[in-house]
Amino acid sequence: MSRASQRANQEQRKLISHFEPKSPITEQYRAIRTNLDYASIEEKLQTILVTSAGPGDGKSTTVANLAVVLAQQEKRVLLVDADLRKPTVHYTFRQFNHRGLTNVLTQQSSFADAVATTQVPHLDVLTSGPIPPNPSELLGSHAMSRFIEEVTSLYEYVLFDTPPMLAVADAQILANVCDGSILVVRSGGTDRQGAIKVKELLAQGKAKLLGAVLNEKAVKNSSYYYYYGESK
Repeated sequence: MSRASQRANQEQRKLISHFEPKSPITEQYRAIRTNLDYASIEEKLQTILVTSAGPGDGKSTTVANLAVVLAQQEKRVLLVDADLRKPTVHYTFRQFNHRGLTNVLTQQSSFADAVATTQVPHLDVLTSGPIPPNPSELLGSHAMSRFIEEVTSLYEYVLFDTPPMLAVADAQILANVCDGSILVVRSGGTDRQGAIKVKELLAQGKAKLLGAVLNEKAVKNSSYYYYYGESK
């Protein structure tokens, strides 16, 4: 098996909410979904960004499984890979990445031609497309604003997977045009000061932090690892 195939298999196994819908971990993703439902009673929550302080915190796994459990409610969901530096959505959902977000933003492709269906009913994905030389500029462009306007007319939820916020400015730029952001932190891994810094950066840009997801938290008397959604 090639290295690319091995990675694709590893990434797809992260879709536990699809392949193991009755698992305790999947139930915790549903808890995050429920928190979003309550949060959206008073205000619109259609475009949601998921980020982390640093790499390896599990933000891509979290946003993929959140997209799945939202789609399981028979909501039309679009997952956009806005990590234009180290994209993974195409691996997770076994898609080609020849065309994607970068092609749409640069008008090399229409959204209809670039979007892909998945094995999960009601869930579509838009991969990153070819990695551009100017990710921050693309995400902050008027083309991005037009793209968001287009896809929000087609989907009930649009989720964005972005790079870690402390690494580059991409997530902060996109957070300013989304309805809300979710911060993923890894138990025993994410630096406390780093998480605080992310919160400060979001506040500076007047972006709305919906809450944090504590990832890889071991629970006593259980062989499972839970993912907790915690509203702030």
